[in-house]
Amino acid sequence: MAAILAFVSMAAMLTCCSSSAGNGHPVAPGAAVTTVHVKGQYVVMDNGIVRLTLSNPEGFITEVMYNGVDNLLEVHSSEPYWDVVWNEEENEEIFELIEGSQFQIIYQDDKKIEVSFKKKWNPSLKGKRSPLNIDKRYIYLQINSGDKSESSSGFYTYAIYEHVKGWPDFQITETRIAFKLRKEKFHYMAIADNRQRVMPMLQDRSPKRSQKLAYPEAVILVKPTNPALRGEVDDKYQYSSEYKDSLVHGWICAKPSIGFWLITPSNEFKSGGPLRQDLTSHVGPTVLGMFHSSHYAGEEIVAKFTNGEYWKKVFGPVFIYLNSDLKNSRPNFLWEDAKRQTQIEVANWPYEFPTSVDYLKKEQRGSVSGRLLILDKYISKNYIYGNATFVGLASPGEEGSWQKETKGYQFWVRANAKGNFFIKNVLSGVYNLYAWLPGFIGEFTYSTTITVTSGGNIDLHNLVYRPPRDGPTLWEIGIPDRSAAEFFVPDPNPKYVNKLYIEHDKFRQYGLWEKYADLYPTTDLIYQVGVSNYTKDWFFAQVTRFTLTGVYKLRVALASAHLSKLQVRINDPTIEPAHFTTELIGRDNAIARHGIHGFYWLFNISLQGSWLREGENTIFLTQSQSQTMFQGIMYDYIRMEAT
Repeated sequence: MAAILAFVSMAAMLTCCSSSAGNGHPVAPGAAVTTVHVKGQYVVMDNGIVRLTLSNPEGFITEVMYNGVDNLLEVHSSEPYWDVVWNEEENEEIFELIEGSQFQIIYQDDKKIEVSFKKKWNPSLKGKRSPLNIDKRYIYLQINSGDKSESSSGFYTYAIYEHVKGWPDFQITETRIAFKLRKEKFHYMAIADNRQRVMPMLQDRSPKRSQKLAYPEAVILVKPTNPALRGEVDDKYQYSSEYKDSLVHGWICAKPSIGFWLITPSNEFKSGGPLRQDLTSHVGPTVLGMFHSSHYAGEEIVAKFTNGEYWKKVFGPVFIYLNSDLKNSRPNFLWEDAKRQTQIEVANWPYEFPTSVDYLKKEQRGSVSGRLLILDKYISKNYIYGNATFVGLASPGEEGSWQKETKGYQFWVRANAKGNFFIKNVLSGVYNLYAWLPGFIGEFTYSTTITVTSGGNIDLHNLVYRPPRDGPTLWEIGIPDRSAAEFFVPDPNPKYVNKLYIEHDKFRQYGLWEKYADLYPTTDLIYQVGVSNYTKDWFFAQVTRFTLTGVYKLRVALASAHLSKLQVRINDPTIEPAHFTTELIGRDNAIARHGIHGFYWLFNISLQGSWLREGENTIFLTQSQSQTMFQGIMYDYIRMEAT
């Protein structure tokens, strides 16, 4: 059945919205007022710039009207949605759209509207619906601009998840909000200054127009609707970003010139810290707000709820921002404006307008400050300032546990040039303080837990991190920065190219795991310390095998591992058992998903003198698991020390 798209007269609308707020979105004349109307099975929210229609009581967004376009959303697919992927015990995972059963107007006046769509769980739903109460909220605002009030060019959404004590044990693999935009209008995607392009269309991935590759997400475009894209690879994982770099992303429509952006002003409600990677925008055109997932991490970051424990968490708010360029179709203008709006949202965090008591305001939060110094006597006899150190608060645990923590909140900052840090707007609670600095292996964990209270500041003064060290460095390979980016990343096979990554981020190209066998068809890579150059001679990922040369304490830092076992042998590549073997480690799948890192691992290996010989020694590093092409590890840094 053909779908019919409805449009408001463009000429009339553009004339109406001829004035501009100066930041890329039109403003209707006169004092705009926020309104909400319940019309049978729909709830309509309007602030004079953006009109939002939601299904009642489910809370699915069915229409976003802006700048004369009656609906920016794709009418051929399901509505934009919050979802959760979950399972109980050993049962298969269930993909569940979060569907409300109770609608309520939480707050309404001329300046703000907040509505709620609640999903309630009861025992009759066991095995059918996730054992969660979920309250989805949507907010419209008027904002003050000088001596007048203007409508906010977009809307906010957040959700409160609750698992009540005594409810069934279960686990959450993923939860997010997803938007599918009008495919005939939105063709240009932007996720960073150097990661923008005209994208393929969803139908270009169909069997008639594409060729499948090693996994379903990756295809070669054989007969795309845009001939300029013929022969390129499309894979949604090529557009993943680290949390610290993904505050804003979205799509641009050319006619009329409209930007649709998802702004995440804080990552405090996400798991895994600032280097965690996840999906952003991709072919669809799709915009994702990923709040929790196992991507680039695997089973270890699945949120597991056992013994009927109680849990509550607020995800968001995030801001859906709409802007326009009425005079010209300039993608860069809309992208730069979206970045400016992002800085405004970041500066306003935590927001004052959410009504839920579960979302704590600024005055209900505390802060932690201090200074981090590094002491490594083999580098300097003096303290080294922790310039640009990542410093964070997360749930109490052992060193590195924040990478796998899933149920609480995390707060991260970068220290200044003197090592000073100030972590503000921290939710009340008990935390450990963790820190790590690019250039030094391992990480600092504060010796005691920290209790943050409303309005309080905890000054930890000078903290000293002593990186693992038994003696002077004999040799080293790589840079200890939790990434394999400094190693040799080959050019892609010409038939697997994504043109966006020809000049930068080559690791995002498809099929690089196949290049190792091309470069070393009969023998493994051999790296000679003092002669070889790791930027040219150390392949960035060890997909099945490896060798190197060198001599008392061997420290091996991994940037990623997927279903792998690392074995270390000294001088004899056949000795069994190996001198050192890890257990089966990692499920981050970063190699297949074009990441340059996943979880961080550090192994400190004591080498017995009887294993070594006078003169030249050879160290064999073996990744012994090879059931699939994607099993492998990425090295961050290797160092041999005297003791």
